[in-house]
Amino acid sequence: MCLILFALDADPRYRLVVAANRDELYTRPSAPAQFWADHPTVCAGRDLLHGGTWLGVSTSGRIGAITNFRQGLPQPSDARSRGALVGTFVQGASSAADYAAAVQSRGGEYNGFSLIVGDRDSFHFVSNRASAPARVGPGLHGLSNALLDTPWPKVERGKAAVAAALELPDEGALVERLFAHLADRTGAVDSELPDTGVGIERERWLAPAFIANERYGTRSSTVVLVGRDGKILFAERSFGIGGVPLGRVEHRFALAD
Repeated sequence: MCLILFALDADPRYRLVVAANRDELYTRPSAPAQFWADHPTVCAGRDLLHGGTWLGVSTSGRIGAITNFRQGLPQPSDARSRGALVGTFVQGASSAADYAAAVQSRGGEYNGFSLIVGDRDSFHFVSNRASAPARVGPGLHGLSNALLDTPWPKVERGKAAVAAALELPDEGALVERLFAHLADRTGAVDSELPDTGVGIERERWLAPAFIANERYGTRSSTVVLVGRDGKILFAERSFGIGGVPLGRVEHRFALAD
């Protein structure tokens, strides 16, 4: 993922609201969100190259999502797949707190990442570019290719958009508003852009919530609603080169007792 916006315990109807975009090379093979045949309690898209995922939810109430950390430095080609960090968590049984601590201890095995993991008790953020994991408190949060709540323009605009969407009383309208923001191709003025070492031209085309380039762009947009009643909506829209829509899926299920 390259943009994860979420509201945690910030609405009387939902324990969690997530709106996220996954940006990736168009040539990387992926499967749309579905319940995994080899792990039927997990609903997630799947990276068909290494078998992991960028965002997943389990019927046991576990959720994980990850972004790459952008530094503009050469990346070792023999590092472990970051998508496995999400897949392993949503399939597992360890607490979010324990898992975050374990990931921190072996963070050097991966290229730069920022990871969010949550269970029914707590949410935690961990990055191999941060000194230690941190518990995530209630409220509106945003994550792009940096640390949690780093105020990049797309993160700040996104948090405001989620706040506005939560004012809508109807679930359908809320979902559509979130997808509309995830489709926003508005950039940012140069003075607001971060300097991550990739050059100003690349910072410009990476600035929108939705990225559409010839080789790289937003491959999927996902909205997840976790209701106070234990009911979950997992909706995903997929895109091809230049942002061409490829399809959409929707899964509704309930948390297991």
